[in-house]
Amino acid sequence: MCRTDGRNIAWYDREAGRVNLLSEERRADVLAALHPFLTGPVTVGPPPVPTPAELARLSLHPDDDLAPNRPGEALLIALDRTPGPPRRLRPDPRRRALAAEQTVGDALDRLERAGWHTLHSVPLPGGDRIHHLVIGPGGLYCVRSLYARRQRVVVSDPMVGIGRHEPRPVLRGLRADADRASYALTAEVHPVLALAEPADLSVTVPPREARVLRNTDLSELARTGGMLKPADVEALHAMARDRRTWTRV
Repeated sequence: MCRTDGRNIAWYDREAGRVNLLSEERRADVLAALHPFLTGPVTVGPPPVPTPAELARLSLHPDDDLAPNRPGEALLIALDRTPGPPRRLRPDPRRRALAAEQTVGDALDRLERAGWHTLHSVPLPGGDRIHHLVIGPGGLYCVRSLYARRQRVVVSDPMVGIGRHEPRPVLRGLRADADRASYALTAEVHPVLALAEPADLSVTVPPREARVLRNTDLSELARTGGMLKPADVEALHAMARDRRTWTRV
């Protein structure tokens, strides 16, 4: 809403259910004018002061903001640039890796309604990346996706074997990524291996300081709480979404 001279008096944020009022003297006039547009209960008052996290987000250049990244963002870009051989000739392993990151990423994105944030394809120096970084009331988690559709997975720390493939030291690399994230954010980051659609999971040697979860069990992360206050979650998310945060690890 504007005065006759063009200056703003108030604006209605329907999503937040709030009427931001710049002049208390015009409250009655503003509410009368907005009455046909108000839906449900609304809060009326001066505009809220932005938090440090919000100010940091607003100051980010779009090229430095990692929040818009889709699950598997780096793989999507790589496949777009170099599609690889036709599928009928030879399966491209990047497509399986992408399917895993998308399956896991979609499950993690659903935690948002519980107060969690997930960043995807967080770039690290040297060409490495964190598949998913999850920040919420229960702490911070570095999540690596692994394609295991309809295959048996055997975990014997640090080795992970999938189907008939040779076991690989996946957990060693995952813990290294979590350590780099801890250094960048100056906060403890817990490693999580997320298996996309495995047929069976067997853990012969429990992983040290890491969790192994199926994609259908990732909602368990939202059940942990009491570690971080909402303001801390927002501050860490603002720091983590800035690409420049990761250039020194």
